Amino acid sequence: MHVTLHSSALFSSPFIIVPSQKVPTKMEVKNKYVAIKASINGAPEESDFEIKVENLSLIVEPESKVVVVKNLFVSIDPYQINWMKSQSSSQTSIRYANAITPGEVIDTYGVGRMLVSHRPDFKKDDLEAGFLTWGEYSIVKEGSLLNKLDPSLAFPLSYHVGVLGFSGLAAYGGFFKVCKPKPGEKVLVFAASGSIGHLVGQYAKLLGCYVAGSAGSQEKVNFLKEKLGFDDAFNYKLEANLKSALKRCFPKGIDVYVDNVGGKMLETALSNMNSLGRVAICGVISEYTNASTRASPEMLDIVYKRISIQGFLIADLMTVYADFLSKTVEYLHDGKLKAIEDISQGVESIPSAFIGMFNGDNIG
Repeated sequence: MHVTLHSSALFSSPFIIVPSQKVPTKMEVKNKYVAIKASINGAPEESDFEIKVENLSLIVEPESKVVVVKNLFVSIDPYQINWMKSQSSSQTSIRYANAITPGEVIDTYGVGRMLVSHRPDFKKDDLEAGFLTWGEYSIVKEGSLLNKLDPSLAFPLSYHVGVLGFSGLAAYGGFFKVCKPKPGEKVLVFAASGSIGHLVGQYAKLLGCYVAGSAGSQEKVNFLKEKLGFDDAFNYKLEANLKSALKRCFPKGIDVYVDNVGGKMLETALSNMNSLGRVAICGVISEYTNASTRASPEMLDIVYKRISIQGFLIADLMTVYADFLSKTVEYLHDGKLKAIEDISQGVESIPSAFIGMFNGDNIG
């Protein structure tokens, strides 16, 4: 996520935008936001996006449940490309993954400050986390995900978008709930320096697992081993044979793999899995913009090794949310978990930050 910082007014696996703290006193504000010009059916480019400005009324009827939020941090994540396509299977699978209409606001997860509210559960200047937009302000309707932040946590606000937000929950839930790891097991993390991967690796180490990961540069490899405590790591771009690289890092095979890459990475991981291995899949970034890279695993391996493969969404992990938050807060306070963020500034930076994720530009 990348988090973008708004210069006038962010989005862990992924990018964040932080707006300024200035509170408008007018009954109307200029809202700057990012939109797509047309559906994007390949790799995203700068020319696919535009920065638009709209007049946003701050007048809300007293009986209305609609609220207006000043965005502070908004998340930028690879899976959002699926909403920008003219057609994607994800758009018909879940309610909140509908196709984005060109010219309209783009939904995302973020943190903001309450600007206008007549609801008893939200007061002016309250800090909230929930579904916002790639813009400086968001209009949030009743029923949309929006929760008041606990000020006693005393973490940077950006943490609530990343390590304490969807990226953190995906890492924790995918690893513990879906894969059900045991101390001493061998865990693989591809895209290990990303918003989810760097947390999966740390959770696994805290459990007492052996962890090895891959990244796209030597700088990232060194970061994984020296800063995050991975047992081993390799630069996949320098490996002539991915299967040999995994054999080198996992001479006794892989037990657990949390995947958000798909493609050849998933194929290779499955070929090196041990019997009764578990794979949790929360994304397939290598396949989002190029259908020819789809994974084609050896199905006999899956059958005879009895490998479990399960896709999951954030909504599937709510049963472990309380445990995730409690444990993660404890690890952060104790210095056992490092939250790595990639933050850019200003609404204008969102398109380039989004595109950069598909090129592996981000860490965290």
